[in-house]
Amino acid sequence: MKIIYEDDQVLVCFKESGLPVQSADPMRNDLVSMLKTYLKQSEGDPYLGVIHRLDQPVEGLLIFAKTKAAAAKLSAQIQKGTIRKEYRALVHVTGELSEEELPVRGRLQDFLIKDGRTNTSRVVSGKESGAKEAILDYTITKLQEETTPGCGKHRATVQIRLRTGRHHQIRVQFADAGMPLVGDRKYGIADGERKLELCACAVTFEHPATGTEMRFEVGE
Repeated sequence: MKIIYEDDQVLVCFKESGLPVQSADPMRNDLVSMLKTYLKQSEGDPYLGVIHRLDQPVEGLLIFAKTKAAAAKLSAQIQKGTIRKEYRALVHVTGELSEEELPVRGRLQDFLIKDGRTNTSRVVSGKESGAKEAILDYTITKLQEETTPGCGKHRATVQIRLRTGRHHQIRVQFADAGMPLVGDRKYGIADGERKLELCACAVTFEHPATGTEMRFEVGE
């Protein structure tokens, strides 16, 4: 855990891969518990509002509220879709792509349905009951040589802008498009990678007290 920014209303931190945001297991460490312990050092009995989450294997930036009023305003921004969340991923390129074609820009637009029993989602027809639209924009910025046999010639670095926030959205849509994420044991290729190569690398939001646009990002 690394604190990126903090004032009396909001806290922005970086979550490492493998650390859950919250855990029902009292014997297991989680990000919320770590942050509350940190805040107690200076604030006694602190308030900490969870505004959005990242899956356990995903690393990256998260916003937390330090007051109930801030939590309400930030949650409203989430509902309106005005908090801009950007991701960086490393994917297996199973098709043909060359350096000369870069950057490659595109949009993935599908319908997803979640299976709560298996904690997975899948691409389905928009007519299927319970299906929700999932949209993201992406730019492929860099290619490197593939190291796993049977996974194509290249791996690609992809910058992603989420337009909707569905369960496992990036992982499911890229796998369905023939570009499974490196290290994705649930939706990807059995590539032997120990870490899911997906990072919430940038977030932009309106400060709940001042209205100022706030943007934070982390490099590779």
